[in-house]
Amino acid sequence: MDYQPTSEAELSEIVKATTNPLAIVGGGTRRARPVKGDMVSTAGISGIVDYEPGALTMVARAGTPLFEIEATLAKENQQLAFEPLSLAGILGSSGHSTIGGVFAANASGSRRIQAGAARDFLLGVRFVDGAGKIVKNGGRVMKNVTGYDLVKLLAGSWGTLGILSEVSFKVLPISDVSATLSMKADDPKTAIDIMTTCMNTAFDVTGAAYDAVAGCVYIRIEGFEKSVAYRSGALQQIVSKFGAVDILEMTASRAVWTQIQNLSMLQNRDGDLWRVSVKPTDGANVVHAISPDAYVMDWSGGSIWMRVSKGMDVRGALGSIAGHATCYVGDAAMFHPEPENVRVLTDAIRRKYDPKAILNQGLMG
Repeated sequence: MDYQPTSEAELSEIVKATTNPLAIVGGGTRRARPVKGDMVSTAGISGIVDYEPGALTMVARAGTPLFEIEATLAKENQQLAFEPLSLAGILGSSGHSTIGGVFAANASGSRRIQAGAARDFLLGVRFVDGAGKIVKNGGRVMKNVTGYDLVKLLAGSWGTLGILSEVSFKVLPISDVSATLSMKADDPKTAIDIMTTCMNTAFDVTGAAYDAVAGCVYIRIEGFEKSVAYRSGALQQIVSKFGAVDILEMTASRAVWTQIQNLSMLQNRDGDLWRVSVKPTDGANVVHAISPDAYVMDWSGGSIWMRVSKGMDVRGALGSIAGHATCYVGDAAMFHPEPENVRVLTDAIRRKYDPKAILNQGLMG
């Protein structure tokens, strides 16, 4: 059975009335594999509830399409500063990402290295827990820290602790100017050396990525025009020891980061899709251990999206490299197994908020 509630109250009644597993779906753009159970779509619980540009805050129902949020913010020259990653294209989804799905997956893009992750912008939540109870936590302003931990727990929980019905979050102004330094790099170690060199400056880098398919490192600087000109020029001098540097302005700069945000270089390729998260200094070791068919590094080498041969044991190949690997396309379990002490804590939290064990059953182990 499929459920398509149009209100939080209706969603609550659905969850109260069932003992069947429920597969929670927003726009259907963030995971390729099915979850066992009756589908519950939050797409009908939609709409912007409150937006205060002067306070840099917005409240929206969970099923509100991301494009609607971004269009509304753009009218006030504002944005979701964490630059939510878009997986619809690479997963072959025709759906539209929702704001609830963004926070449920903690979907953070390239600007995370400077602005923070999606969960850092989440101020408050309303959700329906696994017993059908409507829970409200947090507030609409940063100084309200009531329930802070629960708000942060919901971000990245993938619907296993509760079904988000409303989120309040912080937004930020769009920078006046964007410039991107572009350099060739033939191997991951050189790429990481370039990115690390830039990140260790005081020039407030907002993006550091390596597209291994194109063999290019990209370093982004944003802000006021004179500041961007000075900082990009200074960085150009610093990294010139690695080779020639091109500076991409405005439209060209933003086009590069849109491609990275959409993982365009990994689309229309065969093989499993994985994301490996490690210390940036271990990024090159990961590439050498796995030898992916194609990959892109983000977060200065700390996040590596890759295409590998179908069925490859990526987690096994990591060996002693500390980190975790998430399988988005493939037969392996989606999420990396948790250490025993963490698993015990996680299970206790899930029992509290999903006592019937019905929410996205088995998705996170």
